Amino acid sequence: MLVETGYVARPQFVPLHTRKQRWAVAVAHRRAGKTVACINDLLDAALRCSHTDPRFAYIAPLYTQAKDVAWGYVKRYGMTIPSAEANESELRLDLPGGRRLRLYGADNYDRLRGGYLDGVILDEYADMDPRAWSEVIRPMLADRKGWAVFIGTPKGRNAFWEVWDKAEADPDWCRIMLKASETGLLPPEELADARKVMTPEQYEQEFECSFQAAIMGAYFGREMQAAEADGRIARVPWEPKLQVHTAWDLGIGDSTVIWFVQVTGNEIRLIDFIESSGVGLDWYVKQLRDKPYSYESHLLPHDAEVRELGSGQSRVETMQSLGLQGIRVIPAQRKEDQINAARLILPRCYFDEKTKRGIEALRQYRAEWDDKRKVLKDRPLHDWTSHPADAFMVLAQAVPQGTSSWSKPVAYKDTRAYV
Repeated sequence: MLVETGYVARPQFVPLHTRKQRWAVAVAHRRAGKTVACINDLLDAALRCSHTDPRFAYIAPLYTQAKDVAWGYVKRYGMTIPSAEANESELRLDLPGGRRLRLYGADNYDRLRGGYLDGVILDEYADMDPRAWSEVIRPMLADRKGWAVFIGTPKGRNAFWEVWDKAEADPDWCRIMLKASETGLLPPEELADARKVMTPEQYEQEFECSFQAAIMGAYFGREMQAAEADGRIARVPWEPKLQVHTAWDLGIGDSTVIWFVQVTGNEIRLIDFIESSGVGLDWYVKQLRDKPYSYESHLLPHDAEVRELGSGQSRVETMQSLGLQGIRVIPAQRKEDQINAARLILPRCYFDEKTKRGIEALRQYRAEWDDKRKVLKDRPLHDWTSHPADAFMVLAQAVPQGTSSWSKPVAYKDTRAYV
């Protein structure tokens, strides 16, 4: 179907539109026009697709972002197509021949399960939970041999960087980088003014597409960079002669995270990591028992003491009823004190490769950005990194400082009075 939508591709995006590879990754500076290009790439693919009832998707880190950033472009260009219908409530564009383009947020990627896709754009992939791609989106492309484009601005050496790095030597990938100093899309005076108000790291990240620049607002960015530079992110073997401590973040309706830790001398060894959701505490206790470790203590956040309305039991009591011993509940502290405690122990930490997801969460855990005031807020951004970081901060509040000893856990006993 030949349709004139009014879109004129910028020369910098022509290689993306004319690619032959199934997979593509494009690293683009701010205001390069990547969202407009991606929406039109989807529209073009949808109209050309010969499959029955083609399905295409644009996915942003948050559903609200997809609506704010991309929905206007979908309507602007998509509604020029004869018989196109826009569904505002579902952020969906229905096209002739059963074709459909829909917007989603990776913050609720489970809602995509069960469907199929012929093509997908993952915009600002650096801000997404990597499991959205590996566990849900990639399988949706399998039976139709659909394609995917990862696009965004760097935010450290995270999952987006891994996609970029992997694509370098793989002929099945199209790889494009658009730096502001090279594209000519932004006036020099605008870039010069941006340099005045941004830190060098911010400018390199946002306009020069640097994966090496520190993530803006990252609480543990320097500490995690030092850990990598010092070789403290590597293979850290489990030592059978040492007991294991676990540090938890207990999710309610979302992820529960457990770090597995051994301490010897001044070293804190992060040897294992579990994260899951949608399962009960009995599942996690079974995971602990199935591992070969000998446990000394299980460190829980303060809210583990809260009694649940349905059962009348706290999660501590539920764990005890499942046979878990050595429970320690860490008292509540201000978030800034928790963050400082984590910073203090990070120079002592060694991370095994099995804790990769936790490592990446610590790298990216950052302050929320106030888009109206253009400043960082004084609270963390709540996203997929929050649960691993919170569990690590539980550990940080309990680990001994300046000594090789670890205080023995006391048997938990709820001494509070309830009416």
